[in-house]
Amino acid sequence: MQISEINIYPIKSLKGISLNEAIVEDRGLRHDRRWMLIDTNKRFLTQREVPAMARVALESSEKGFVARVGNESLEVPFSPGTEEYCSAKIWSSSVRSEIYPDDVNDWFSKAIGTECRLVAMPEGAHRAVSPFYAVRRFKDTVSFADGYPFMLIGQASLDDLNSRLREPVPMNRFRPNFVVTGTEAFAEDKWRIIRIGSTVFHVVKPSERCVLTTVDQTLGEKTGKEPLRTLSIFRTIRGKVLFGENLIAENAGDSIKVGDRLEVLERAK
Repeated sequence: MQISEINIYPIKSLKGISLNEAIVEDRGLRHDRRWMLIDTNKRFLTQREVPAMARVALESSEKGFVARVGNESLEVPFSPGTEEYCSAKIWSSSVRSEIYPDDVNDWFSKAIGTECRLVAMPEGAHRAVSPFYAVRRFKDTVSFADGYPFMLIGQASLDDLNSRLREPVPMNRFRPNFVVTGTEAFAEDKWRIIRIGSTVFHVVKPSERCVLTTVDQTLGEKTGKEPLRTLSIFRTIRGKVLFGENLIAENAGDSIKVGDRLEVLERAK
């Protein structure tokens, strides 16, 4: 079993960036979901409400990122540099976040077709993982990801799903950080502790799926009820549609590379 893809999504719900190598941090892979678009009520925006967010591509640059829609592009520095803060709301959390200047906010508002502001999560911000699933209760943290620092999917699991669909869907519908090959379909459901490279991860909770999976990541449009409808037929447990697994790192600081071996240290009972 080995890692075939590594992905980060620097600005939550915009296009991801595929990497050959990434550094593991407590809150997630470095630069993964450390930025987020918020509405006029300071609440987070995603493709659930604004599918057009999928059309905004990101590229890494020396001092930050380049955001691009069609022929329009914008340099986005890592730090807003405004020293203007707000309490950004994401699910049940409120996170002290630094706000980008007006020219950046205006560009993104035009790009996604709704008024928004870009915020960054400062290094000192603390957003706790749910204590019900934390490995280190109240100490495990997460970025602006929905709830957990890392998410993994087996390529065989997507292949199984696509064998049930009229039109196959790509892996980017599910926005994983890690894709693993060399497994049976849904083998990841049975893992409890794994090691990738030198990093040990706890497999803490299946990933719950929503309408975002129905958004075409190229067009930025909802395409109907698939693949959520088919997933709901054979992957619903206690009213939740599950696909992929959420992870928490036991040790941060090392890097993970495409091609690294994945080893199962402990399986679920």
